[in-house]
Amino acid sequence: MIPPYLKPGDKVAIVSPAGAVEKKFIDGAVEVISSWKLIPVIGEYAYGQDGRYSGTVEQRLSDLQAAIDDDDVKAILCARGGYGTVHVVDMLDLTSFEIHPKWILGFSDITALHSAAASIEVVSLHSIMARHLTELPADSQPVLMMHDILFGQSLPDYVGDPHELNRKGKTEGVIVGGNLSVLFGLRGTHFDLDTYEKILFIEDIAEKPYHIDRMMQNLKMGGVLEHLNGLIVGQFTEIEEDSGMGKTVYEIIADAVSEYDYPVCFNFPAGHIDQNIPLLLGAEITFTVDDDQIEVKY
Repeated sequence: MIPPYLKPGDKVAIVSPAGAVEKKFIDGAVEVISSWKLIPVIGEYAYGQDGRYSGTVEQRLSDLQAAIDDDDVKAILCARGGYGTVHVVDMLDLTSFEIHPKWILGFSDITALHSAAASIEVVSLHSIMARHLTELPADSQPVLMMHDILFGQSLPDYVGDPHELNRKGKTEGVIVGGNLSVLFGLRGTHFDLDTYEKILFIEDIAEKPYHIDRMMQNLKMGGVLEHLNGLIVGQFTEIEEDSGMGKTVYEIIADAVSEYDYPVCFNFPAGHIDQNIPLLLGAEITFTVDDDQIEVKY
């Protein structure tokens, strides 16, 4: 199910289900959302702080549940990731969300909410959040693409550069995924992604190379990698060098899927970077990798 596209006058809830957020970033997101002729509704505890989190578990859950249950809210912008969404995702009542789906917007730790949406087959948007909405120019690609997708003006084709580790091929399937560490933390739960014959997207930040190898080996031993239709490897940023591994992070991932024959691309422009282009998780795509470029087409 694709949530209804937005129209002027629709309400967008801004909530902070994970880390604490600087007030200026929420205020900046309010300005951008208002400029799109939408009505921002700030969660009661969105500006809050409780240690590293934006509030207690009860406060974060309250804001998120209120946004889900409000029929006038058509999209939920998560102000930032960080850590903490896992505390609330299993306590959410998704009954109204399943009947009246709405857009979940965010990335990184918000992968937990994308996985919850995937569990009831609702499309969500892996996208920039409050800081980038505040800091990026209004005409930057991630901002413009996010706007156009939400208003149903276009489902863009993504064309990227080749990479030496890419594996050629063409396939179709539903794209799922997000932050690798969060996906790994959901393994074995009822929010564990159904990846069978899907196209998996992964990205991560500040993980040790051997941690990434451990997670990839888990996916391999669990049969996840074997049954994919394709793999899109996004940005792996702020990675500590580990000469003892003898491989880059991309090489570690390439080795983990070396025995399979589906298309694989590396360095896709999505993840913890400014050029974080949006992805409609749960949507059907055609994924093509050739010598000259890669293409993701909805």
